[in-house]
Amino acid sequence: MTTDANVLPSVLVPDMPDTPDALRPHAELVRDTGARRLWTGQSLKVETHQAFAHLAGAGVRVPIGTSVTLMPLRHPYEAALQARSLALMTGLPVVAGYGVGAPAFVRGLNGRPYPSPRTMAADYLRTVRSLLDGKVVDHAGDYHALRGRLIPMEHPGVEVGVGVLRPNMARTAGGVADVAITWMTPPGYVAETLLPALEEGAKDRDARCRVATVVHVAVERGGRDPYVLAHTAASGHLSADHYTDMLRRAGVPAESSDPRAGALSLVDSGTYVFGSADHIAARLDEYRDAGVDEVILNCAGVAFTEGRDAAFRDAREIIEAVRRRHGG
Repeated sequence: MTTDANVLPSVLVPDMPDTPDALRPHAELVRDTGARRLWTGQSLKVETHQAFAHLAGAGVRVPIGTSVTLMPLRHPYEAALQARSLALMTGLPVVAGYGVGAPAFVRGLNGRPYPSPRTMAADYLRTVRSLLDGKVVDHAGDYHALRGRLIPMEHPGVEVGVGVLRPNMARTAGGVADVAITWMTPPGYVAETLLPALEEGAKDRDARCRVATVVHVAVERGGRDPYVLAHTAASGHLSADHYTDMLRRAGVPAESSDPRAGALSLVDSGTYVFGSADHIAARLDEYRDAGVDEVILNCAGVAFTEGRDAAFRDAREIIEAVRRRHGG
């Protein structure tokens, strides 16, 4: 019996690539383990799209996703062109995920934050999707204007995704996106809060968008302290109000003023998944049972404390445990 490739988890690059070949070992891990996809976020060192293009040019081609690149850095026409170009270079499907960015970041680029991040996101995603579908776009909104289309070309599929943490953005995603990309969202919160909001937003569409969830994981080994790993991996997010608000809604005590206490809560609630590879594989099934379509392994805690090779060892063991659990 072979394992359905869609059951196997994807893998996240936990840091920004800082050399042209930085993504290569991660891509080889995905290729060699049969993991579903390689994800990385917005890099402000070696730019994300260029890093992936270099990887493809080096002959290492795996399915890729961005979680997330930032909307204020590029016009939606440029975003659609970049996403399609990656699909053409890799010859494989791409998930092009976008986020509106933190208000301070947006202010630094535009002089002011977006008055309505949800309106910005909806307009942006709708335009990118229309361009990738070969449509002519005629839009003059508060956040961008465009009259034109991409030059038609055949290419592998591109899904348009958006970062989602709370119900309002989930409703927006449900109406315009192909993939809702969530981060550190417990399975019960996905099932009870985000999925209903996604379905509400998709009431005028044929189907709701997929859910891809980034899950912090670490295999239990001698000398590892899960609380240290969780704080090392997530202190930045645990210091941000929108993440801690999401966690409180999910029943995980967290305050942006005390990220160390938030890290304790991540571990104690099982949101930071720590244990044997088989235990982690079972926990990942809880995400699938909650309606998550794609689970993305984030081994940042181990990578930042013990190095890349230790993180790769964890990822391999977890992927093999998932394969065994599902008959591979």
